[in-house]
Amino acid sequence: MKILIIGAGQVGYFLCERLSLEGHEVTLIDRDSDHLQRTQDRLNVMGIVGNGASAESLEQAGIKDTEIFIAVTDMDEVNILACLLAREYGVPTRVARVKSIEYSGGGAVLSKEKLGIDLLINPDDAVAEEISKIACRSGAFDVAEFVEGQIQFIGYRIGESSPLCDLTLKELGEIRGIYRFVVTAISRGDKTIIPRGDDTIQAGDRIFIFAHQKDMPAIQYMLKLEEEQVSKKPRIFILGGGHIGLRIAEMLEKRRFDVRLVDRNENRCHKLSAKLNRTMVIHAEGTDIRTLIDEGVENADVFIAVTDNDETNILCSLLCKKHGARRALALVNNPELVNLAPTLGLDASVSPRLAAAGAILKYVRRGGVISLATVEGSNSEVLEIEVKQGSGIENKTLQDLHFPAGAIIGAIVRGTTYEIPSGESRLKEGDRVVIFALPGALAKVERFFE
Repeated sequence: MKILIIGAGQVGYFLCERLSLEGHEVTLIDRDSDHLQRTQDRLNVMGIVGNGASAESLEQAGIKDTEIFIAVTDMDEVNILACLLAREYGVPTRVARVKSIEYSGGGAVLSKEKLGIDLLINPDDAVAEEISKIACRSGAFDVAEFVEGQIQFIGYRIGESSPLCDLTLKELGEIRGIYRFVVTAISRGDKTIIPRGDDTIQAGDRIFIFAHQKDMPAIQYMLKLEEEQVSKKPRIFILGGGHIGLRIAEMLEKRRFDVRLVDRNENRCHKLSAKLNRTMVIHAEGTDIRTLIDEGVENADVFIAVTDNDETNILCSLLCKKHGARRALALVNNPELVNLAPTLGLDASVSPRLAAAGAILKYVRRGGVISLATVEGSNSEVLEIEVKQGSGIENKTLQDLHFPAGAIIGAIVRGTTYEIPSGESRLKEGDRVVIFALPGALAKVERFFE
Protein backbone atom coordinates (compact mmCIF):
# COMPACT_ATOMS: atom_id res chain seq x y z
CA MET A 1 0.00 0.00 0.00
CA LYS A 2 1.02 3.63 -0.49
CA ILE A 3 1.27 5.27 2.94
CA LEU A 4 1.98 8.93 3.71
CA ILE A 5 3.24 9.83 7.21
CA ILE A 6 3.50 13.38 8.57
CA GLY A 7 6.04 13.87 11.36
CA ALA A 8 9.50 12.30 11.75
CA GLY A 9 9.46 12.11 15.56
CA GLN A 10 9.61 8.89 17.57
CA VAL A 11 6.14 7.65 16.59
CA GLY A 12 6.63 8.60 12.95
CA TYR A 13 10.04 6.91 12.76
CA PHE A 14 8.71 3.77 14.45
CA LEU A 15 5.79 3.55 12.00
CA CYS A 16 8.11 4.14 9.02
CA GLU A 17 10.39 1.36 10.25
CA ARG A 18 7.57 -1.17 10.67
CA LEU A 19 5.66 -0.37 7.51
CA SER A 20 8.69 -0.15 5.22
CA LEU A 21 9.96 -3.51 6.53
CA GLU A 22 6.61 -5.02 5.54
CA GLY A 23 7.05 -3.82 1.97
CA HIS A 24 4.69 -0.84 1.96
CA GLU A 25 5.58 2.25 -0.08
CA VAL A 26 6.14 4.85 2.64
CA THR A 27 6.61 8.61 2.17
CA LEU A 28 7.53 10.85 5.12
CA ILE A 29 7.02 14.62 5.39
CA ASP A 30 8.74 16.76 8.06
CA ARG A 31 9.96 20.36 8.39
CA ASP A 32 13.31 19.24 9.83
CA SER A 33 15.68 18.18 7.06
CA ASP A 34 18.12 16.59 9.56
CA HIS A 35 15.37 14.32 10.97
CA LEU A 36 14.36 13.35 7.46
CA GLN A 37 17.91 12.62 6.36
CA ARG A 38 18.54 10.36 9.36
CA THR A 39 15.34 8.45 8.63
CA GLN A 40 16.17 8.06 4.94
CA ASP A 41 19.71 6.89 5.74
CA ARG A 42 18.37 4.10 7.97
CA LEU A 43 15.06 3.13 6.37
CA ASN A 44 13.63 2.46 2.92
CA VAL A 45 11.36 5.52 2.82
CA MET A 46 11.10 8.65 0.67
CA GLY A 47 11.49 11.91 2.60
CA ILE A 48 10.09 15.32 1.67
CA VAL A 49 10.97 18.52 3.53
CA GLY A 50 7.81 20.52 4.02
CA ASN A 51 4.70 21.34 6.01
CA GLY A 52 2.34 18.38 6.39
CA ALA A 53 -0.62 20.77 6.52
CA SER A 54 0.30 22.32 3.17
CA ALA A 55 -1.50 21.19 0.03
CA GLU A 56 1.65 21.88 -2.00
CA SER A 57 3.77 19.53 0.16
CA LEU A 58 1.07 16.87 0.15
CA GLU A 59 0.78 16.93 -3.65
CA GLN A 60 4.56 16.69 -3.95
CA ALA A 61 4.35 13.57 -1.74
CA GLY A 62 1.71 11.96 -3.95
CA ILE A 63 -1.38 12.53 -1.80
CA LYS A 64 -3.71 11.74 -4.73
CA ASP A 65 -2.53 8.11 -4.83
CA THR A 66 -2.21 7.63 -1.05
CA GLU A 67 -4.26 4.86 0.57
CA ILE A 68 -3.43 5.56 4.21
CA PHE A 69 -2.60 8.98 5.70
CA ILE A 70 -1.05 9.19 9.20
CA ALA A 71 -0.35 12.55 10.91
CA VAL A 72 1.80 12.21 14.05
CA THR A 73 3.58 15.56 14.52
CA ASP A 74 3.81 17.10 18.01
CA MET A 75 1.10 19.65 17.15
CA ASP A 76 -2.54 18.56 17.34
CA GLU A 77 -3.73 21.33 15.04
CA VAL A 78 -1.25 20.41 12.29
CA ASN A 79 -2.30 16.74 12.49
CA ILE A 80 -6.00 17.56 12.29
CA LEU A 81 -5.63 20.09 9.47
CA ALA A 82 -3.46 17.63 7.53
CA CYS A 83 -6.16 14.96 7.88
CA LEU A 84 -8.83 17.42 6.71
CA LEU A 85 -6.73 18.08 3.59
CA ALA A 86 -6.28 14.34 3.07
CA ARG A 87 -10.06 13.94 3.22
CA GLU A 88 -10.45 16.54 0.46
CA TYR A 89 -8.00 14.56 -1.68
CA GLY A 90 -10.08 11.41 -1.15
CA VAL A 91 -7.60 9.40 0.96
CA PRO A 92 -9.61 6.38 2.25
CA THR A 93 -8.02 6.03 5.73
CA ARG A 94 -6.95 8.99 7.88
CA VAL A 95 -5.25 8.79 11.29
CA ALA A 96 -4.19 11.61 13.63
CA ARG A 97 -2.34 11.70 16.93
CA VAL A 98 -3.77 14.23 19.39
CA LYS A 99 -2.74 15.03 22.96
CA SER A 100 -5.43 17.57 23.77
CA ILE A 101 -8.43 16.29 25.71
CA GLU A 102 -10.56 18.79 23.74
CA TYR A 103 -10.31 16.55 20.68
CA SER A 104 -10.23 13.07 22.16
CA GLY A 105 -12.29 13.24 25.35
CA GLY A 106 -15.81 11.88 25.69
CA GLY A 107 -17.35 15.35 25.61
CA ALA A 108 -15.18 16.67 22.79
CA VAL A 109 -16.83 19.44 20.74
CA LEU A 110 -14.90 18.28 17.67
CA SER A 111 -15.06 14.48 17.58
CA LYS A 112 -13.33 12.25 15.04
CA GLU A 113 -16.68 11.75 13.29
CA LYS A 114 -17.17 15.51 12.86
CA LEU A 115 -13.59 15.90 11.67
CA GLY A 116 -13.85 12.98 9.27
CA ILE A 117 -10.87 11.19 10.85
CA ASP A 118 -10.94 7.39 11.17
CA LEU A 119 -8.71 7.19 14.23
CA LEU A 120 -7.76 9.81 16.84
CA ILE A 121 -4.98 8.46 19.05
CA ASN A 122 -4.08 10.03 22.39
CA PRO A 123 -0.75 8.44 23.44
CA ASP A 124 -1.15 9.62 27.04
CA ASP A 125 -4.40 7.71 27.49
CA ALA A 126 -2.98 4.62 25.80
CA VAL A 127 0.14 4.54 27.97
CA ALA A 128 -1.83 5.22 31.19
CA GLU A 129 -3.99 2.19 30.48
CA GLU A 130 -0.94 -0.01 29.79
CA ILE A 131 0.84 1.06 33.01
CA SER A 132 -2.32 0.43 35.04
CA LYS A 133 -2.55 -3.13 33.69
CA ILE A 134 1.09 -3.85 34.55
CA ALA A 135 0.67 -2.38 38.04
CA CYS A 136 -2.28 -4.68 38.67
CA ARG A 137 -0.50 -7.84 37.50
CA SER A 138 2.06 -9.01 40.03
CA GLY A 139 5.56 -9.60 38.66
CA ALA A 140 4.76 -8.68 35.04
CA PHE A 141 6.72 -6.19 32.93
CA ASP A 142 4.40 -6.34 29.90
CA VAL A 143 0.65 -6.99 29.74
CA ALA A 144 -1.79 -7.01 26.81
CA GLU A 145 -5.35 -8.32 26.63
CA PHE A 146 -7.17 -9.95 23.74
CA VAL A 147 -10.67 -11.30 23.01
CA GLU A 148 -12.31 -8.82 25.40
CA GLY A 149 -9.77 -9.56 28.13
CA GLN A 150 -10.20 -13.35 28.06
CA ILE A 151 -6.69 -14.05 26.72
CA GLN A 152 -3.74 -12.47 28.53
CA PHE A 153 -0.32 -11.89 26.95
CA ILE A 154 2.15 -11.36 29.78
CA GLY A 155 5.91 -10.90 30.04
CA TYR A 156 7.81 -12.15 33.11
CA ARG A 157 11.47 -11.89 34.08
CA ILE A 158 13.07 -15.13 35.22
CA GLY A 159 15.22 -14.79 38.33
CA GLU A 160 17.64 -17.39 39.69
CA SER A 161 15.04 -18.53 42.24
CA SER A 162 12.25 -18.95 39.67
CA PRO A 163 10.77 -22.48 39.52
CA LEU A 164 11.03 -22.26 35.70
CA CYS A 165 14.78 -21.63 35.77
CA ASP A 166 16.77 -24.32 33.88
CA LEU A 167 13.62 -26.12 32.70
CA THR A 168 13.35 -27.11 29.04
CA LEU A 169 10.13 -26.31 27.19
CA LYS A 170 9.47 -30.05 26.95
CA GLU A 171 9.67 -30.40 30.74
CA LEU A 172 7.45 -27.36 31.13
CA GLY A 173 4.94 -28.95 28.75
CA GLU A 174 4.53 -31.86 31.16
CA ILE A 175 3.33 -29.41 33.82
CA ARG A 176 0.94 -27.72 31.41
CA GLY A 177 -1.82 -30.21 32.09
CA ILE A 178 -2.28 -28.45 35.42
CA TYR A 179 -1.39 -24.92 34.31
CA ARG A 180 -2.91 -24.05 30.94
CA PHE A 181 -0.53 -21.64 29.25
CA VAL A 182 2.05 -21.52 26.47
CA VAL A 183 5.48 -19.86 26.38
CA THR A 184 5.42 -18.08 23.02
CA ALA A 185 8.81 -16.37 23.13
CA ILE A 186 12.02 -16.02 25.12
CA SER A 187 13.95 -12.75 25.01
CA ARG A 188 17.62 -13.23 25.90
CA GLY A 189 19.86 -10.18 25.60
CA ASP A 190 19.10 -8.55 22.25
CA LYS A 191 17.66 -11.74 20.76
CA THR A 192 14.03 -12.92 20.76
CA ILE A 193 13.34 -16.56 19.90
CA ILE A 194 10.26 -18.71 19.54
CA PRO A 195 11.32 -21.70 21.66
CA ARG A 196 11.25 -25.38 20.79
CA GLY A 197 11.08 -28.38 23.12
CA ASP A 198 14.80 -28.58 23.83
CA ASP A 199 15.24 -24.84 24.53
CA THR A 200 15.98 -24.06 28.18
CA ILE A 201 14.63 -21.15 30.23
CA GLN A 202 17.58 -19.43 31.89
CA ALA A 203 18.02 -16.93 34.71
CA GLY A 204 17.86 -13.41 33.27
CA ASP A 205 15.50 -14.41 30.44
CA ARG A 206 12.30 -12.54 29.72
CA ILE A 207 9.53 -14.95 28.79
CA PHE A 208 6.19 -14.15 27.17
CA ILE A 209 3.18 -16.36 27.83
CA PHE A 210 -0.41 -16.68 26.63
CA ALA A 211 -3.03 -17.80 29.14
CA HIS A 212 -6.73 -17.46 29.81
CA GLN A 213 -7.75 -14.88 32.40
CA LYS A 214 -9.29 -17.50 34.71
CA ASP A 215 -6.02 -19.51 34.76
CA MET A 216 -3.87 -16.57 35.84
CA PRO A 217 -4.13 -17.10 39.65
CA ALA A 218 -2.80 -20.68 39.28
CA ILE A 219 0.01 -19.50 37.00
CA GLN A 220 0.93 -16.70 39.42
CA TYR A 221 1.10 -19.31 42.17
CA MET A 222 3.31 -21.58 40.06
CA LEU A 223 5.68 -18.69 39.37
CA LYS A 224 5.81 -18.00 43.12
CA LEU A 225 4.29 -14.55 42.59
CA GLU A 226 1.88 -13.53 45.32
CA GLU A 227 -1.39 -12.18 44.03
CA GLU A 228 -1.25 -8.86 45.85
CA GLN A 229 -4.88 -8.02 45.20
CA VAL A 230 -6.04 -11.09 47.11
CA SER A 231 -3.85 -10.76 50.20
CA LYS A 232 -4.29 -7.05 50.88
CA LYS A 233 -5.13 -3.64 49.51
CA PRO A 234 -2.09 -2.72 47.37
CA ARG A 235 -0.37 0.58 48.08
CA ILE A 236 0.72 2.37 44.91
CA PHE A 237 2.77 5.56 44.64
CA ILE A 238 2.59 7.64 41.45
CA LEU A 239 5.21 10.33 40.77
CA GLY A 240 4.01 13.01 38.34
CA GLY A 241 0.60 14.66 38.37
CA GLY A 242 0.28 15.37 34.66
CA HIS A 243 -2.42 13.88 32.45
CA ILE A 244 -0.88 10.39 32.55
CA GLY A 245 -0.46 10.37 36.33
CA LEU A 246 -4.03 11.59 36.82
CA ARG A 247 -5.45 8.93 34.47
CA ILE A 248 -3.52 6.14 36.23
CA ALA A 249 -4.74 7.35 39.63
CA GLU A 250 -8.35 7.41 38.39
CA MET A 251 -8.06 3.86 37.03
CA LEU A 252 -6.48 2.48 40.22
CA GLU A 253 -9.03 4.29 42.40
CA LYS A 254 -11.76 2.26 40.69
CA ARG A 255 -9.99 -0.90 41.85
CA ARG A 256 -10.03 0.41 45.44
CA PHE A 257 -6.23 0.53 45.66
CA ASP A 258 -4.43 2.71 48.21
CA VAL A 259 -3.13 5.37 45.77
CA ARG A 260 -0.69 8.17 46.64
CA LEU A 261 0.10 10.75 43.95
CA VAL A 262 3.27 12.85 44.32
CA ASP A 263 3.92 16.13 42.46
CA ARG A 264 6.40 18.98 42.94
CA ASN A 265 3.95 21.73 41.90
CA GLU A 266 1.75 22.95 44.78
CA ASN A 267 -0.94 24.48 42.56
CA ARG A 268 -1.20 21.27 40.56
CA CYS A 269 -1.54 19.31 43.81
CA HIS A 270 -4.60 21.39 44.75
CA LYS A 271 -6.17 20.75 41.34
CA LEU A 272 -5.45 17.01 41.56
CA SER A 273 -7.02 16.84 45.03
CA ALA A 274 -10.20 18.37 43.62
CA LYS A 275 -10.38 15.84 40.75
CA LEU A 276 -9.58 12.64 42.67
CA ASN A 277 -11.83 11.01 45.24
CA ARG A 278 -9.73 8.60 47.31
CA THR A 279 -6.15 9.35 46.24
CA MET A 280 -3.79 10.99 48.75
CA VAL A 281 -2.01 13.86 46.95
CA ILE A 282 1.48 14.66 48.29
CA HIS A 283 3.41 17.86 47.53
CA ALA A 284 7.05 16.74 47.26
CA GLU A 285 10.01 16.16 44.92
CA GLY A 286 10.55 12.64 43.64
CA THR A 287 14.06 12.64 45.10
CA ASP A 288 12.84 13.79 48.55
CA ILE A 289 13.12 10.27 49.91
CA ARG A 290 12.65 11.34 53.56
CA THR A 291 9.19 12.73 52.82
CA LEU A 292 8.28 9.67 50.71
CA ILE A 293 9.40 7.32 53.50
CA ASP A 294 7.26 9.30 55.98
CA GLU A 295 4.32 8.79 53.59
CA GLY A 296 4.91 5.02 53.40
CA VAL A 297 6.95 4.37 50.24
CA GLU A 298 8.91 1.68 52.15
CA ASN A 299 5.74 -0.43 52.16
CA ALA A 300 4.66 0.40 48.61
CA ASP A 301 3.70 -2.52 46.39
CA VAL A 302 4.37 -0.48 43.24
CA PHE A 303 6.12 2.84 42.56
CA ILE A 304 5.19 4.42 39.20
CA ALA A 305 7.15 7.39 37.80
CA VAL A 306 5.43 9.28 34.96
CA THR A 307 6.96 12.77 34.94
CA ASP A 308 7.95 14.34 31.61
CA ASN A 309 11.65 13.58 32.23
CA ASP A 310 13.00 10.08 31.49
CA GLU A 311 16.03 10.40 33.76
CA THR A 312 13.88 11.57 36.69
CA ASN A 313 11.52 8.64 36.18
CA ILE A 314 14.32 6.07 36.11
CA LEU A 315 16.35 7.48 39.02
CA CYS A 316 13.37 8.10 41.33
CA SER A 317 12.00 4.62 40.62
CA LEU A 318 15.34 3.00 41.47
CA LEU A 319 15.71 5.17 44.58
CA CYS A 320 12.31 4.17 45.92
CA LYS A 321 12.89 0.51 45.09
CA LYS A 322 16.14 0.64 47.05
CA HIS A 323 14.18 2.00 50.03
CA GLY A 324 11.60 -0.78 50.05
CA ALA A 325 9.11 -0.41 47.17
CA ARG A 326 8.48 -3.93 45.85
CA ARG A 327 8.16 -3.02 42.16
CA ALA A 328 9.17 0.03 40.13
CA LEU A 329 7.63 1.11 36.80
CA ALA A 330 8.81 4.07 34.74
CA LEU A 331 7.54 6.02 31.75
CA VAL A 332 10.44 6.25 29.28
CA ASN A 333 10.22 8.14 25.97
CA ASN A 334 13.78 7.69 24.69
CA PRO A 335 13.98 4.39 22.73
CA GLU A 336 17.58 3.77 23.85
CA LEU A 337 16.66 4.21 27.51
CA VAL A 338 13.64 1.91 27.19
CA ASN A 339 15.96 -1.01 26.48
CA LEU A 340 18.49 0.08 29.12
CA ALA A 341 16.03 0.62 31.98
CA PRO A 342 15.34 -3.08 32.80
CA THR A 343 19.09 -3.82 33.12
CA LEU A 344 19.29 -1.16 35.84
CA GLY A 345 16.74 -2.95 38.01
CA LEU A 346 13.39 -1.49 36.91
CA ASP A 347 10.53 -3.98 36.75
CA ALA A 348 9.04 -2.36 33.65
CA SER A 349 9.56 0.63 31.38
CA VAL A 350 6.67 1.74 29.19
CA SER A 351 6.92 3.82 26.02
CA PRO A 352 4.16 6.18 24.83
CA ARG A 353 5.37 5.82 21.22
CA LEU A 354 4.62 2.09 21.29
CA ALA A 355 1.21 2.59 22.83
CA ALA A 356 0.31 5.06 20.06
CA ALA A 357 2.03 3.19 17.23
CA GLY A 358 0.44 -0.15 18.16
CA ALA A 359 -3.05 1.32 17.85
CA ILE A 360 -2.15 2.98 14.52
CA LEU A 361 -0.60 -0.17 13.06
CA LYS A 362 -3.88 -2.01 13.51
CA TYR A 363 -5.42 0.32 10.92
CA VAL A 364 -2.99 -0.62 8.17
CA ARG A 365 -3.33 -4.39 8.47
CA ARG A 366 -4.86 -6.64 5.85
CA GLY A 367 -7.25 -9.48 6.66
CA GLY A 368 -9.25 -9.78 9.85
CA VAL A 369 -6.89 -8.24 12.42
CA ILE A 370 -9.06 -7.30 15.41
CA SER A 371 -6.40 -6.03 17.81
CA LEU A 372 -2.65 -5.76 18.07
CA ALA A 373 0.10 -5.12 20.62
CA THR A 374 3.75 -4.31 20.00
CA VAL A 375 6.61 -5.77 22.05
CA GLU A 376 9.24 -3.20 23.03
CA GLY A 377 12.83 -3.95 22.14
CA SER A 378 12.16 -6.74 19.65
CA ASN A 379 9.85 -5.24 16.97
CA SER A 380 7.67 -8.32 17.48
CA GLU A 381 3.88 -8.12 17.55
CA VAL A 382 0.92 -9.93 19.06
CA LEU A 383 -2.10 -10.05 16.76
CA GLU A 384 -5.68 -11.15 17.25
CA ILE A 385 -7.08 -12.34 13.92
CA GLU A 386 -10.51 -13.69 12.99
CA VAL A 387 -10.68 -16.69 10.69
CA LYS A 388 -12.71 -15.65 7.66
CA GLN A 389 -14.92 -17.83 5.48
CA GLY A 390 -13.16 -19.06 2.36
CA SER A 391 -9.65 -18.45 3.70
CA GLY A 392 -8.72 -22.05 2.88
CA ILE A 393 -7.47 -22.87 6.37
CA GLU A 394 -10.72 -24.03 7.98
CA ASN A 395 -11.04 -27.56 9.39
CA LYS A 396 -7.39 -28.49 8.76
CA THR A 397 -5.00 -29.43 11.56
CA LEU A 398 -2.33 -26.86 12.36
CA GLN A 399 0.42 -29.37 11.58
CA ASP A 400 -0.96 -29.72 8.04
CA LEU A 401 -1.26 -25.97 7.46
CA HIS A 402 2.47 -25.15 7.61
CA PHE A 403 2.04 -22.08 9.77
CA PRO A 404 4.73 -19.44 8.99
CA ALA A 405 8.09 -19.90 10.72
CA GLY A 406 8.86 -17.13 13.18
CA ALA A 407 5.29 -17.07 14.50
CA ILE A 408 3.29 -19.13 16.98
CA ILE A 409 -0.42 -19.45 17.75
CA GLY A 410 -0.89 -18.94 21.48
CA ALA A 411 -4.65 -19.37 21.84
CA ILE A 412 -7.79 -20.16 19.84
CA VAL A 413 -11.11 -18.76 21.10
CA ARG A 414 -14.35 -20.24 19.74
CA GLY A 415 -17.48 -18.67 21.16
CA THR A 416 -17.34 -19.17 24.93
CA THR A 417 -14.64 -21.86 24.78
CA TYR A 418 -10.90 -21.62 24.21
CA GLU A 419 -7.90 -23.87 23.78
CA ILE A 420 -4.13 -23.67 24.00
CA PRO A 421 -3.41 -25.20 20.59
CA SER A 422 -1.43 -28.28 19.59
CA GLY A 423 -0.56 -29.71 16.20
CA GLU A 424 -3.94 -31.49 16.15
CA SER A 425 -5.96 -28.30 16.69
CA ARG A 426 -8.24 -27.15 13.85
CA LEU A 427 -9.32 -23.65 12.90
CA LYS A 428 -12.95 -22.88 12.08
CA GLU A 429 -14.73 -19.91 10.57
CA GLY A 430 -15.28 -17.23 13.22
CA ASP A 431 -12.45 -18.41 15.49
CA ARG A 432 -10.38 -15.66 17.06
CA VAL A 433 -6.72 -16.61 16.99
CA VAL A 434 -4.03 -14.87 19.08
CA ILE A 435 -0.54 -15.01 17.54
CA PHE A 436 2.99 -13.94 18.52
CA ALA A 437 5.08 -13.04 15.45
CA LEU A 438 8.67 -11.96 14.95
CA PRO A 439 9.20 -9.02 12.52
CA GLY A 440 10.13 -11.19 9.54
CA ALA A 441 6.97 -13.28 9.86
CA LEU A 442 4.35 -10.52 10.11
CA ALA A 443 3.57 -10.22 6.40
CA LYS A 444 3.42 -14.04 6.05
CA VAL A 445 0.98 -14.32 8.97
CA GLU A 446 -1.32 -11.72 7.43
CA ARG A 447 -1.28 -13.50 4.08
CA PHE A 448 -1.91 -16.85 5.81
CA PHE A 449 -5.28 -15.61 7.10
CA GLU A 450 -6.36 -13.78 3.93
